[in-house]
Amino acid sequence: MLQNTGKLAGYTIFITGASRGIGKAIALKAARDGANVVIAAKTADPHPKLPGTIYTAAAEIEAAGGKALPCIVDVRDEKQINDAVEQAVEKFGGIDILVNNASAINLTGTLETPMKKIDLMLGINLRGTYLTSKLCIPHLLKSKNPHILNLSPPLNLNPIWFKNHTAYTMAKYGMSMCVLGMAEEFKGSIAVNALWPKTAIQTAAMDMLGGSGIDKQCRKVEIVADAAYAIFKQPTSFTGQFVIDEDILRKEGIRDFDVYAVEPGHPLLPDFFLDQQPEDLARQMKEHGATPAFKSGKTSTDSASTGPVSDMFNIIRGVLSPDIVKTTQGVYRFDLSGKLKPTMAFMSGKLKIKGDMGLAIKLEKMMAMMKSKL
Repeated sequence: MLQNTGKLAGYTIFITGASRGIGKAIALKAARDGANVVIAAKTADPHPKLPGTIYTAAAEIEAAGGKALPCIVDVRDEKQINDAVEQAVEKFGGIDILVNNASAINLTGTLETPMKKIDLMLGINLRGTYLTSKLCIPHLLKSKNPHILNLSPPLNLNPIWFKNHTAYTMAKYGMSMCVLGMAEEFKGSIAVNALWPKTAIQTAAMDMLGGSGIDKQCRKVEIVADAAYAIFKQPTSFTGQFVIDEDILRKEGIRDFDVYAVEPGHPLLPDFFLDQQPEDLARQMKEHGATPAFKSGKTSTDSASTGPVSDMFNIIRGVLSPDIVKTTQGVYRFDLSGKLKPTMAFMSGKLKIKGDMGLAIKLEKMMAMMKSKL
């Protein structure tokens, strides 16, 4: 892992959504340098399904060697953001780094996405990022080495990243467009960059999307925190970059990425919005269970109910219980030209699901049950 250097000692970092997950990991990494961290998040009271509050995060930051300021902030609320910014400046004397981490996700198609969900994603991801940046910039301009870092993907206009979840893509790309515009607008004054993971990261959101067992295909939040730290060390001339976590850490000399894996050696799920090189995709498909085409088996009429294809359909009938169909609300169509895990199949465009794209991840458990019966 990337070693701390002490470079952020005394710096003040304003992080949205820092009560858990990637935001908290970035906060703890900075705290080990002795940084001041403003935890701008909504969770003040324990959530029934999500771990951590702004106060438990503050305690961890203090224990790690930093100073913490927990602030109740919904990034859709201008007054709450403004109040938190004023508190940060009053307590710490300024703001040196802003991390726009707060985000909402809903992987559904146009007809299946309620306007309430669209407003939520656009309000948090796009508007929240723009508004928080706008309110922090006057203070960032007074810093010696100011940074804005948005947790958002490269602007990839491949239609595959739009067709299944247009609203979510628009919301995340809105964050990325803030990078594109503000980097140019404040060139020479503030470094404005985006950071995105190469693989899926184990977070509460991923656990909810993928269910139990998905963590084995993920990396830990620490890889994103280390990548963010590597960016913060850069001068303001390093700006307008859409950084991938693994790429910048390789430049920092990191070679062993197994230390970041939840389960070292297990195939990793590639993240959204990143096109794969053909050789990378072929390797990942193989790692995720792709096999040569099924042979058709015997063709005589008395063996029509046996053979690999028939056996597979018998297994499918046994696994696709009414409870599973009810839970996933999915309609399944199988192409038996080969085997491929649903998550990898969806990422490579070979699995088509009408409705919630999170089903591609949830199907992993069902497919694992099928594999165990083969």
